[in-house]
Amino acid sequence: MKTLLKQYFGYDQFRPLQEEIIQNVIEKNDTFVLMPTGGGKSLCYQLPALKFKGITLVVSPLIALMKDQVDALQSCGIRAEFINSSLSAGEIQKIYEETEGGEIKILYIAPERFALKSFQAWVQSLPVSLIAVDEAHCISEWGHDFRPEYRNLRYLRKLFPKVPLIALTATATDKVREDIINQLELQEAKIFISSFNRENLHLSVVEKKNAFPKLLDILDKYRDESSIIYCFSRKETEKIAEKLIGNGFKACAYHAGLSKEKRKKAQDSFIKDKVNVIVGTIAFGMGINKPDVRLVVHYTYPKTLEGYYQEIGRAGRDGLPSDCVMFYTYADTRKHEFFINQIYDQELKGRAEEKLGEMMTYGELTTCRKKYVLRYFGENFEKDNCGSCDICLTDKIMFDATVVSQKILSAVIRTENKFGKGYIAQVLRGKKNQKISANGHDRLSVFGIVRDFSENELGQIINHLVGLEYLRKDIGKYPTLGITRKGVDFLKGSELLEIPKPQADIIKEIKTGKFDYNTELFEKLRELRKSLAEKANVPPFVIFGDQSLQEMAYYLPQNREAFARIGGVGVKKLEDLSEIFLGTIVDFTTKENLAPIEIPDKPSMRTTKNPKVETALITQGLIAQKIPLAKIAEKQGLKIGTIINHITQIIDRGEELDLSYIDFPPEKITEIASAFEECGNERLRPIFDCLDGKYSYDDIRMAVILIKNREK
Repeated sequence: MKTLLKQYFGYDQFRPLQEEIIQNVIEKNDTFVLMPTGGGKSLCYQLPALKFKGITLVVSPLIALMKDQVDALQSCGIRAEFINSSLSAGEIQKIYEETEGGEIKILYIAPERFALKSFQAWVQSLPVSLIAVDEAHCISEWGHDFRPEYRNLRYLRKLFPKVPLIALTATATDKVREDIINQLELQEAKIFISSFNRENLHLSVVEKKNAFPKLLDILDKYRDESSIIYCFSRKETEKIAEKLIGNGFKACAYHAGLSKEKRKKAQDSFIKDKVNVIVGTIAFGMGINKPDVRLVVHYTYPKTLEGYYQEIGRAGRDGLPSDCVMFYTYADTRKHEFFINQIYDQELKGRAEEKLGEMMTYGELTTCRKKYVLRYFGENFEKDNCGSCDICLTDKIMFDATVVSQKILSAVIRTENKFGKGYIAQVLRGKKNQKISANGHDRLSVFGIVRDFSENELGQIINHLVGLEYLRKDIGKYPTLGITRKGVDFLKGSELLEIPKPQADIIKEIKTGKFDYNTELFEKLRELRKSLAEKANVPPFVIFGDQSLQEMAYYLPQNREAFARIGGVGVKKLEDLSEIFLGTIVDFTTKENLAPIEIPDKPSMRTTKNPKVETALITQGLIAQKIPLAKIAEKQGLKIGTIINHITQIIDRGEELDLSYIDFPPEKITEIASAFEECGNERLRPIFDCLDGKYSYDDIRMAVILIKNREK
C-alpha cells in the first residue's frame, strides 16, 4: 500500500489511523470511520480501490465535492468519474459505457440515484469490490445535516450483500454513529475514531469592539491566502464583502438567498483562487475540498460548539498552520436567542440554550481553548499548554488582583446574585442607564468604585474568578453570576490573589509551514500552478498543494531524481509536471546563485537511493494511462526489455495491470503459445530454440506475460 501511496499520491507516510483503516478495508471487513475534517478520510477508500480488481462506488451528497475529488484523482493518474444531476444524458451514457468496459476504477454517485430501479439494475451488473459512503451522518435523523435522499442507501446491503462497506464522517455523536451502522446494515464493523485535535489550527477569540478595523488587520496578514469569514445574516455578508472590496481585497458574498448560478460562481471563484475571501453564512462550506484555507473568521460567534468545530475544520486541511479567529461579544447573544425563542418544544429549546451557553463559555475562557473543545467531544487533552491557542501562547503577566476581586464579589452580593458579567462591570464602573437606575443599583456602595479597569478588563477578571470557582455562572437564557462558598471565604479572609493581567486583543503570528522556504520562489511557483490550473480548468490545489510548493522552495530540486522526492509528487505528476516546475526552480536558483538542499531520506518508497524503483513506478503509471511500450521506453531512455522487466516485477508483487491495450500481433501470440505448450514456460531458451530464433527474447517474454494475463 505504501508503494501505491507513493506511486499515485506522492506521499511516503500515512496519517494517524489511515494504515489501520486501509488494512481493515483490504481484508474486506465493514468499517466505520469518525475522523475530523482534514484528517485524510478519502484516502481510506481511494487507496484500497487501487488494490481491488473491481470498481469502487463512492456515495457523496455534494456535486462540487465530487468534481473536486475526481479532478484530484485524475491528476494522479487514477481513472475516476462521477454521476450526478450536473451531467447531461449523453455524458452519463458515456460514463456508463466506460464503466462497463472496465475503464473506471472509482465512481462517485449521488445518493438519489439508488432510488431508481434502472440504476439499481445497472450498478448491480458491475464488478463492485468496495462501497464507500462519505458524509455518512447525512443518513441519520439524529445528525446535524440529515438528508432524506440518503435513506435510499438502505438498498446497498440488499444489492451487494457480500461487498464490504466503509462509512465515513467528520461529526457523529454516539447516537448518530449507532444509527449509521444500523441504517447501512454494517456487519460487525470495526470502528475507528481519530483524535479531534487538529494541531495545525491556532484558535483565538477577539473582543468584538471596533470589529471591522480588527478584521482588516487580521486579513492583511493573509492578503494573498484563502480566507473564509462567517457572518450571522445574509445582509451582513454582503455589507462586509462590499467593505472588503473597497479596502482592496478580492472578496465575494455567499448565502442561501443568492441564485444558484451566483452561488456556484462565488464558490468556483474561491476554489480556483480568483477571489481570496469568501464572506458567507453557514450555508457556505459543506463540500468545500479546498485544502489551503489559511484563515477562518467567525464575525459573530456560532450557536453551537459542533457548528464551530465543523466550520473551523475548513482551515488548514493540508496540514499547514492556519488561524481560526472568533469575534465575541455578549451582545450577539440576542441574535441567537431570537431564533431559539421560535422553538416551541421546551426540551429542544432548553437544549439549544444549553449549547449556546457552552459556546459563550468558550468565548470567555481563561484556560486552554483546545482542552475545552476536546473535552466537549469526549477526548482528554493531557498537556497543560496546547501551544496553539491565544491563551496558551500569551505570556501571562501576573498582578495583585485582591482588591478589585473583592469589589467584584461584593457587587455580585449587593445585586443579589441575579445579574450577568456585563451588568456587574457597568455597576462597578458607575455607568448610569435605565436598567441600573430602575433597580436602584446606582445607590449601592459599590456603584462606581472601580475606575482603573475598563469594562472589558473587568470582564476578563470576572472570567478568571469563574475559572477559580470564586464565582459560578449559571447556564441559561440569561447567564447570571453568583458567589460561591470559596468566594465568601475569600472575602472574609486575608488571602492575596494573583491572576494574569488583562490584555488587549493579541493575535499571535503563526508560522506558515515547517520549512523556512524562499517566499519569492514560492510565489513564482504559485503563479505557475495557477496558470496550469486555469488551462486545465481545475482548482490550483489539484496541480500541487501548498506543502509541495513549500518543499520545492526550500530544497530547490535541480533534476527529476530530486523532484521525485518532493511530497505529493507521484508517478503521473513526475511525468507531466517535473519539467515545467524544474524550469522555474532552476532558473530562479541560477539567477539568485542559490544551492539546493539535499532532501533527507524518508522511510518508504523514496526513489533517490533506488532509481530502479523510480523507473518501475513510472512504467506502472504510464501503463495505467495506456501509453504504448515503445513510447514508455523512449520517455525514460530505456530499452523495451527493461520495460518488460518492470512489468514482470509489478505482476510478481501481486498488483493488477491492464495490458489489454498493448498492440501485439495475434500471429506472434499464436505461435509462441504453441511453443509455450510444447516446451513449458519455466525457461525462455527452449521456447526460443523451438521457434528456431524467429522471435526475440523480448517478444517471447512479452507474449508469455500477455498469455498469463489473459488466463487470469
